[in-house]
Amino acid sequence: MTREEISELNKKFLNAGPIEVISYFLEKYDDKIALASSLGAEDQVLTQMILSVNNNARIFTLDTGRLFPETYDLIDRTNKRYKTKLEVYFPKSENVQKMVVQKGINLFYDSIENRKECCYNRKLEPLKRAFEGLDAWICGLRADQSVTRTDIQIVEWDENNNILKINPLANWSEKDVWDYIKENGIPYNPLHDKDFPSIGCQPCTRAVLEGEDIRAGRWYWENPDTKECGLHKK
Repeated sequence: MTREEISELNKKFLNAGPIEVISYFLEKYDDKIALASSLGAEDQVLTQMILSVNNNARIFTLDTGRLFPETYDLIDRTNKRYKTKLEVYFPKSENVQKMVVQKGINLFYDSIENRKECCYNRKLEPLKRAFEGLDAWICGLRADQSVTRTDIQIVEWDENNNILKINPLANWSEKDVWDYIKENGIPYNPLHDKDFPSIGCQPCTRAVLEGEDIRAGRWYWENPDTKECGLHKK
């Protein structure tokens, strides 16, 4: 898809609601599009919206092997609530084993390079496998989530994966997300009620303090401008 075509799509959906965006792309790409869910609040909203449009739509998640118990429980609750089965992708055991033997089980605390290597083995490599056969993916990015996400658009080209990327909630606020969750009784991670607005791997996530940015608890030992694992790098 050309830049001009993407620009036209962003103009088309400038004032559109998320379900309108989702409906358009689910119809356009059929089984060649999927939601990549982290089980966060935004992705739980998108799960409900997507399955309300097409209950056979693909939704997958990545099990890094270091998730919170509450996250695993949410996978089960989501499947039961919506009578679906989230596809779960795992890291390649040989890659993780080699990394841990060479650099230690908690290598990510030692350097940004180590942390990115861990993110690659546990998240990016499985994501590439999940993308096989897809022409587009949906994710829950919002512009006000962090300093690394302020310029996101509803429709983008993911150069890393050579695939179209759809952000239906790009213009939503945190309040919009939680209002929708409450209005629709959507299951969510109970850690959100314990000051965890953004939840990833257990050793790399902490609760945020009053006044902190909502992503301050992710890779909390790093500077704000490095706090991405690579999934959403343009």
